Amino acid sequence: MDMKDSNHMDMDSDSDMSSMNMSGGGHMMMHGGHMMDMGDLKQKFWVSLVLAIPVFIFSPFMGLHLPFQVQFPGSDWIVLILSTILYFYGGKPFLSGAKGELASKKPAMMTLITMGISVAYIYSLYAFVMNDLVQSNNHINDFFWELASLIVIMLLGHWIEMKSTMNAGNALQKIASLVPDQVHIVEGDETVDKDISNVKKDNVVEIRAGESIPLDGHIVKGESYINESLITGESKAVKKGVDSEVVGGSINGEGTIRVKVDKSSDEGYLSQISQLVSDAQNNRSKTQLLADKVSSWLFYAALTVGIIAFVYWLIVGDMSTALNRLVAVLVIACPHALGLAIPLVMSRSTSIAATNGLIIRDNQAMENSRKIDYIAMDKTGTLTEGKFTVNGLETIGKSTDKDKLLSLIAGIESGSSHPIANSVVAYAKDKKVSLTKFDDTQALKGYGMSAKLNSDDYYLVNMKYLNENDIKLDSKDVQTYLDKGNTISYLVVNKEVIGFVALGDRIKENTVEFIKELKSRNITPIMLTGDNKDAAATMAKQMGIDEFRAELLPEDKNKVIKQLENDGHHVMMVGDGINDAPSLAAATIGVAIGAGTDVAIDSADVILYNSDPFDIIKFLKLSQHTYRKTVENLWWGAGYNIIALPLAAGILAGIGFILSPAVGAIIMSLSTVVVALNALTLKM
Repeated sequence: MDMKDSNHMDMDSDSDMSSMNMSGGGHMMMHGGHMMDMGDLKQKFWVSLVLAIPVFIFSPFMGLHLPFQVQFPGSDWIVLILSTILYFYGGKPFLSGAKGELASKKPAMMTLITMGISVAYIYSLYAFVMNDLVQSNNHINDFFWELASLIVIMLLGHWIEMKSTMNAGNALQKIASLVPDQVHIVEGDETVDKDISNVKKDNVVEIRAGESIPLDGHIVKGESYINESLITGESKAVKKGVDSEVVGGSINGEGTIRVKVDKSSDEGYLSQISQLVSDAQNNRSKTQLLADKVSSWLFYAALTVGIIAFVYWLIVGDMSTALNRLVAVLVIACPHALGLAIPLVMSRSTSIAATNGLIIRDNQAMENSRKIDYIAMDKTGTLTEGKFTVNGLETIGKSTDKDKLLSLIAGIESGSSHPIANSVVAYAKDKKVSLTKFDDTQALKGYGMSAKLNSDDYYLVNMKYLNENDIKLDSKDVQTYLDKGNTISYLVVNKEVIGFVALGDRIKENTVEFIKELKSRNITPIMLTGDNKDAAATMAKQMGIDEFRAELLPEDKNKVIKQLENDGHHVMMVGDGINDAPSLAAATIGVAIGAGTDVAIDSADVILYNSDPFDIIKFLKLSQHTYRKTVENLWWGAGYNIIALPLAAGILAGIGFILSPAVGAIIMSLSTVVVALNALTLKM
C-alpha cells in the first residue's frame, strides 16, 4: 500500500496491495456518490479565492456599491470571465456531487449548493446580456458577487469538514505495513525475490534476520526468536524451531528460517483483521450527516416555494416579475451558513477535546455517542493499572518446592512481555531465584505459554485451558486467592498441575467513579477479560460492574460486540491491542487507550491519550454540548429561510412589502456570522 503521510494534502493515485486485499487511497470523502479528494479541495479553495477577490471588488453586492468596490469600462467583462471560471472550476465538486445525489434520488447539500450557484450564474448571464449587450432601459442586478462568495465559502466549509473527519482510516495502512512487499521464495536450491501477491499456499519462503514474516505458516528449517508483540499484544522474543507455527506480521530475530505457507494472502490472520476493520469502517461511513438532511428539506422547500411564486406572479404580473421572484427565492436559499454550521462546530469541538485528553478521529462519533447504551472494556490496562504484584505462590503435591516452582514459572514467563510475565520475572529476581532455561517457549493465544525442558512439556496456563483439556484441580487450593480477585496462572507438567502463582492488579483511581457515572447516564458497563470467571467476578464487584464476560480469547471480543449490536444495542468498545482492532472498528464507537498499538489506535474513533477511562465521561459531555451547538447552528444557518423564503416569494406584496434579493443576502451573511460566533461559544 503506497500512501502519502497523513499530514500531506496532495495525494497520488490509489495503489493496490493485493496481498492484503486492501485498496490504497488517501483523504477522500463521499458526497452524493462523488469522491472528493482533500488535496484537490484545498487547491480549489485557494485558486477560487484568488479568482473571487476581483469579483468582490469589481461587482456590486446585490446592486449595492460597497466602499471598497470600483468599476471601470470593461470591468463587467472581467467579472463575467472570472465568474465563469469560478462556476465550472470551483463549482465542479458540487456539480458532480449533485449529479450523484440526483441519480440516487436523494438531493441534499450538494444539490442545494448546485441549485444556488447555477441559478446565480445563469441569471447573472441573463443580466449581463440585457445590461451590456441589449442595453435595456431597466438595469437588472446580477448575482456574480453572490456566486463567488457562495463557491468560496462552500469550498472552505467542505475542506474544514474533510480535514477534521478524514484523519481516520489509517488502520489498514498500519496492518499492511506489518508485512513486506517482496518475499524470498525458495525454488529448488535458490531463492527468488517476488511480490507477496505471488505467494501461494504450500510455497516455502525464507525469512532473514530482522525481516517480517509475510504470511501464516510453520517453520520447516532453522530456528530463531520471533517477536509477536504487534500481533498478540502478549509475547516477544519467543524461540521457535522446526514445526513451530508463525503468524504473518511478526518479526524474525537474528536467525534465518524457512517457512512453509499454510494460508494464502487472503486467508491469513492479518488479512482477516483488515477485512473486518475495512467492512466496519465502510459501513459506518454510510451514515448521513444531519446537515444533508436539513439541506434536503431546504432544497424541496425552496424549489416548491419558488415554483409557486413564479406561477403566481406570472398570472397576476408579468414574466420579469415572476422570474425575479423565482430567482430571489432560490438565491436566498443558498446555504452559506449551513455549509459552515457543522464544520465550524466540529473544528472547535476537536480542539477542546485535545486539551482534555481526547483525540477525536471520526466526528460521526460525536453524534453516535447519544445512542450509546453499552460500554465494553478490557480489564487489564483499561480499568486496572496493569501493574501486577505476586500475592501468592503455592505448590500442589510434593513433586517440587516453592523456589523450584518459581524458577520454572519465571523461566517460562521470561519469553513474554505481558504485564503478568514481567511481574513474575521481577519477583523471582527480587527473591534471588535463578530462572530455568527452557529449550523452547511459545505463546498459546488466549491461554498462556508453553515450554519444553528435556523431554517434558510445561504449560503455564489459565483455568480455561485446564477445563478444555480435562486437567483436574482441587479448587479449594486456589479459592482463597480467587476470592480476593487475583489472576491465577497454573503450571502443568504431563497433564498434572504442580503449582500456581497468584497475581493481583490495582484498580485505577478513577475506575469506580467512572462506572458510577456511566450507570447514572443509563449506560451499562461490561468488562471483557481472559481471566477465569471467579477472579473476574471479584474484580467486577469491586469496580461496581454488574455484567462481565470472562475466559475470552482475543477473537471472542468481536463476537461479544456483534452480539450486543444484533440485540439492538449501541456499543462503545475500549481496547488497546491489534486483536482489538476489529472490535474497535465494528463498535458504534471505538475508543483506544493512548498506550495501545498503532493499529488499535487507527481503528478507533476516539483516543484517550492519558489512558484514563474517566476521560470517556468528558467525551460524552463534550459530545452532548457539541450536538446542541450543531442543532443551534443548523437553525441559524437554515432557520431564517422559514421567514425569508415566503417573504422573497412576495407573500406580503399585498401590503407593499417584498423582500429583495439584496436584503435577503444581507440576512444570509448575518446568519453566517452568527453561526461562526455560536461555534466559538462551545465549551466542555
